[in-house]
Amino acid sequence: MPMRPCWVEIDTHSLEDNYRLLETLAAPHAELMAVEKADAYGHSLSLCAPAAVRAGARWLGVASVEEGIAARELVRAASPGPNPGVRILVISGIFPGQAAALIAHRLTAVAWEPWHFDELEAAAHAAGLAPGSLPIHLEIDTGMSRQGAATDALSPLLARFTPASSLQLEAVMTHLLAADEAGGRVTAEQLACLDRALGLISAAGHFAEWLSVGNSAALLAGQAAAIAELAARHGMKALLRPGLALYGLAPAFDPPFIDEPDTLAAARAHLKPVLKWKSRVVSVRSVPAGAVVGYNGTFVATEPMRLALIAAGYGDGLDRCLGSRFSLLVAGERAPLAGRISMDQSVIDVTEIPGVEPGDEVILIGAQGSETISAFDHAHACGTIPWEVFTRITARVPRIPV
Repeated sequence: MPMRPCWVEIDTHSLEDNYRLLETLAAPHAELMAVEKADAYGHSLSLCAPAAVRAGARWLGVASVEEGIAARELVRAASPGPNPGVRILVISGIFPGQAAALIAHRLTAVAWEPWHFDELEAAAHAAGLAPGSLPIHLEIDTGMSRQGAATDALSPLLARFTPASSLQLEAVMTHLLAADEAGGRVTAEQLACLDRALGLISAAGHFAEWLSVGNSAALLAGQAAAIAELAARHGMKALLRPGLALYGLAPAFDPPFIDEPDTLAAARAHLKPVLKWKSRVVSVRSVPAGAVVGYNGTFVATEPMRLALIAAGYGDGLDRCLGSRFSLLVAGERAPLAGRISMDQSVIDVTEIPGVEPGDEVILIGAQGSETISAFDHAHACGTIPWEVFTRITARVPRIPV
């Protein structure tokens, strides 16, 4: 049966190209983790996880054990035969009762709470794991006050890594809270705090292989070398965790750089958008001056107009605040939204665009002719960020590989 004409196209080849580009920009300083949490930033984990692995990713980052299980099955299905050794990190940690499933599906936990360690060790004992065989990524709070252990609370956590314990300190990680601020002052302070924490870990006689720090903004701002230098100072290797750039968008920096780093310039020139959001014209009508359009009559035609109805609304993720203040693309031209966006439909003004007919393709995100609408355009109009624009495209909008 033909589907309702509101869909997203996912270009998996562009995702693969983006990963390889980011890998080049990180070299020789750091390895990369492809972050695919929140259904691959709304792009479809089922399409994007195999694509990242095809591109060479050895690490995938997800938010939860549930996402990790799904990613593991996708990787297994995409790579029959010998296990390719892809690691899957549960970035937001475990919740009570999840440790056994994490172990069963060969996922890796970020941990920072004592009860995380209790659950993981108990589940490892029940599974009969050998000492030092369950890798843990210990998160340090370096100033974000969200997740992670404070430096003055490290001692009891480090004491859990004993020769008899199944737990292995594989990595130390933190989240940077202002990597998209071009001045870099906050990031420098966080790295200094992390340096102090790593000193305490070394002084306690512990060693971790990986230092996991930095998102897309950190990588494109040229921070990979500084992170790698910090890692090397403590006998570790650097692991960066790009997300947004993987899907083809370079983060915006505020304030902007006076002298843009080469990494950022290369990303702006070569990253390829992975997602295109499309609909079609359902019907076209002419209305006289004075006609009201949409709920509550917030839009009134000031002259005779030609209006096109499209099959996309806020139930699909098109923000309701865009009504009468944003444009979509049809026939290669910008068509303003007229009136309030409904749950399942929207109306665009095609008075100045000749020849628009039912069935014509409409672009919500993507390019058509010489015009482009990006997730940043949506975000600027709504006062939000492109991450939210992507992830609020609802599940009823099918993701189609192209």
